Amino acid sequence: MKWQERTADPLASDLVEEFQLSPLTAKLFSLRGIDNEEKIDYWLHASENDLADPFLMHDMDKAVGRINQALDEGEKITIYGDYDADGITATAIMTEMLTIMGADVHYFIPDRFKDGYGPSLDRYKDIVADGTKLIITVDNGVTGIEEVAYAQSHGVDVIVTDHHTFKEEKPDAYALVHCNYPGQAYPFDDYCGAGVAYTIARAVLEDTASEFLELAMIGTIGDMVKVSGEGHVIVKRGLEMLNESSRPGLEALIRNAGLTPGMIDEEDVGFSIAPRLNACGRLADASLAVRLLLAESPGEAQELADQIEKLNNERKDLTQATMQAAEAQIKSRGYQKEATLTLYDPAWHEGVMGLVANKIVEKYHKPTLMLTKNEAGLVKGSGRSSQGFNLFNALKPFEGKSITQFGGHDFACGLSTTEENLNQLRRDFNQSYKAGEKAPEKVQEYDGTISPLDVDLTSVYDLAQAGPFGTDNPQPVFLLDKPQISNFRPMRKGCSFMVGPVRAVDFDHGLNQTVLPYLQQMLVKLASNTFKGKTNVQFRIVDLHYGQPLYAPSARIVDFRGQENLLGFADKYLLFDEKNLSQAINHFGITKEQISLAKDNEDLSQQVVSVLDVPANEAQLNFVLAKPYRQLYLRFQLDQLPGETLPSRGNFGLVWQYFLAHPGLKPNDYMQAAGQLGMDPDSIMFILRVFFTLDFVKMEEDRLLPKPSPTKKSLDDSAYYRSVKAEYAFANKLRTISSDELIRYASGLANGGLQNVN
Repeated sequence: MKWQERTADPLASDLVEEFQLSPLTAKLFSLRGIDNEEKIDYWLHASENDLADPFLMHDMDKAVGRINQALDEGEKITIYGDYDADGITATAIMTEMLTIMGADVHYFIPDRFKDGYGPSLDRYKDIVADGTKLIITVDNGVTGIEEVAYAQSHGVDVIVTDHHTFKEEKPDAYALVHCNYPGQAYPFDDYCGAGVAYTIARAVLEDTASEFLELAMIGTIGDMVKVSGEGHVIVKRGLEMLNESSRPGLEALIRNAGLTPGMIDEEDVGFSIAPRLNACGRLADASLAVRLLLAESPGEAQELADQIEKLNNERKDLTQATMQAAEAQIKSRGYQKEATLTLYDPAWHEGVMGLVANKIVEKYHKPTLMLTKNEAGLVKGSGRSSQGFNLFNALKPFEGKSITQFGGHDFACGLSTTEENLNQLRRDFNQSYKAGEKAPEKVQEYDGTISPLDVDLTSVYDLAQAGPFGTDNPQPVFLLDKPQISNFRPMRKGCSFMVGPVRAVDFDHGLNQTVLPYLQQMLVKLASNTFKGKTNVQFRIVDLHYGQPLYAPSARIVDFRGQENLLGFADKYLLFDEKNLSQAINHFGITKEQISLAKDNEDLSQQVVSVLDVPANEAQLNFVLAKPYRQLYLRFQLDQLPGETLPSRGNFGLVWQYFLAHPGLKPNDYMQAAGQLGMDPDSIMFILRVFFTLDFVKMEEDRLLPKPSPTKKSLDDSAYYRSVKAEYAFANKLRTISSDELIRYASGLANGGLQNVN
């Protein structure tokens, strides 16, 4: 990840004095463009009283007029919501507001698995048939051209309230209330669905409708829309109200989440409250979450919150299990060698496909499709992009071919296909990555360099003045240069250590004692941590930069097996097998010029060298180890072996049975059978080659046929099999041998050839 420092002119000294800003707060304000009296005053003091006139939003007057007509005439009103946290909170706002006004109001939340996302014509027909005279959509509706037309043609008016992007055609609704309608006068353009619903509530009730701010805030954070402008007011005031909430449903949700009223911040909402609401739509009926938010009695609220807690725990368990299964599939089928990942299992739960796709991308840095089969037999799932790759543009050409249905945006998508098209989709996806234009890596920004000697709890409180943080106001990140680390402690997940007088915690970078001397820079967030009743400032690590130790010579030979994060500072990267060249370039992001092949016998005596792949045998390893280097890093991360492990005799049996059942196939035809056999294509081709060397099969006109009456032989009768088997054994030894044994072996072969680092 690339980083650059944010820069801006410092605030005028009179502004700092007028608003009594600390140096840290003043710096953060300037970096975020909050740089004049009006902006600072708004940021610090604005409330719901300062929000724009709701009637400036497109069609608001028509919407309010039609709602009042429905109230006057006692018409049945149905709120058509959505199943995520934004849609749930928007539905609750609109339903409760209309209930306060005495309306005959009902709500409908579509089923993710049966109805899909957005308007459903079948559900519109049901709602119309049930006597509804006014449909109000929340957090959806702009794509409902046919659905809205149906309702309007049957005498049912539709008020569309939404924030999503318009397509070429807009629905011909009675009113279309949208925060970003072209040419409208409303000054804020990035409300979520709950934000639009709250604005309508302000218009209908003709007051600030403050009682709905906490719901609008949850929707805002859950949908990751702007937290600047009016979004800042919604989130800031919503958090204040949430921390004092008397809404039974939220009180029960907070209690079950283990949060402390009065101390809940935007991170708690984003990571604890919103996911619980989302769990309902992912695994069951999102109406459960609406009922919770509308619950009037503590007893009912607690019962509903307990049901949601159970669903959320199930969601977490499913996500973890699916992640483990997906990783096992990547390893067992050799997908880690591919440019993209297309993962499928009919047993996976559709509701967690997007969550797991995100996790896979974070870990493997490859564009990923996660697919499963629903009850109707349709293969469906979600896609997520790695940095710099436009997922929508890559996959859109395959709609109607290897993809049945498709929709999304640059970095995320939903899609469906068939089992028969899976292998073609996998090939298409890989090819699209190779052919597509890769955008430059996104540069992240940090907010300046800090010293651990200059931070304390006051710094955390000063920092909070620039919050709440979110999509367009990211939580500040600071650079620690040349950190002095001590008191390293491994934890169940991650580790902690002292940087000067401040404890740092890391959960994502696999730090250990070996790599600590190579830490040159740390990018951190400031936070407070309370332990055993004592609260201290804490660094939470965001990213790490490595380099050569500056103050003391490091070991001449270093075990960096499994430490992918430390790739960036070797002078040369050594490969035994030229076939690993493209994988090294694509997977690790290094250039061809940085790579040296062992067979070229290049003089690297003055270089820091990282051994990337696994040698085929001990002789190759010894040849490299005996040469002089400035410093040598041992990694052994890449290989040309067929799969993660040597195919079992059971695997050989499966391929043999498939071969006998499908005589006359071309070798490439077996690639399409990989999913059916539960094996990676490379392993299948390896097995076929072994059969060929054993004289079990023959090739005629590019087709594989059984040899008549083949001689009975064991696998070990194949020299090719024995050779690959030996490579597996050697690779496994190099990857599993203890660090002490590996270093002793390598140092013994070096014979003093490795030079000390000066």
